[in-house]
Amino acid sequence: MASSSRIRIRSEEWDRRLHEVQVTKHDLNRLIMDYLVIEGYKSAAEEFCVEANLSPPVDFDSIESRMDIRDALQRGDVEGAITAVNDLNPEILDTNPALYFHLQQQKLIEHIRHGRIAEALQFAQEELAPRGEESPEFLSELERTMALLAFDSSPSVPSGIAELLSPAQRMKTAGEVNAAILESLSQGKEVKLVQLLKLMSWGETMLEERAEFPRVEK
Repeated sequence: MASSSRIRIRSEEWDRRLHEVQVTKHDLNRLIMDYLVIEGYKSAAEEFCVEANLSPPVDFDSIESRMDIRDALQRGDVEGAITAVNDLNPEILDTNPALYFHLQQQKLIEHIRHGRIAEALQFAQEELAPRGEESPEFLSELERTMALLAFDSSPSVPSGIAELLSPAQRMKTAGEVNAAILESLSQGKEVKLVQLLKLMSWGETMLEERAEFPRVEK
């Protein structure tokens, strides 16, 4: 679009419009509470709930449970994490076959990581192979995981396979579980402040195609 066709918004007009937007303290408090809940700051969420006179958005004990499950997965205790998820809400895994498969996949990875090859082969055959037959996506993930055995002593492991043994893989699985728990609690999966920043960035991009305006300092 030619620059001559763009609208120019003066600083005074821009500031006036910004000040016309009313954001209540209650709305700001809810954004802060949303951040504390999703990021897992139980004690801070409890204190802020009292100070800001807010109704608890979730059972605060569920925050601690989520963090315990995340920590278990990040140290490789998949069985402990599965037990904790079922104690929290057994429907989470019953209604989410992809999540359950990824937890079982992570359990297979942990067997391989610790050199428990016999256990890994038996577990893959009994638990994961039947699920792989039900879904091409699951089968592909199973094959990629089993490839770790083929490249165990190779100095040139393909990155797409080697990453399964990285801390990032554990974090990815923990993130999926965390999102599923939040969804079961009717809580957003992503911090609303992050969503607002993304929306602001998108809005600026769209606006600058049509107008010249004072940019928000980042």
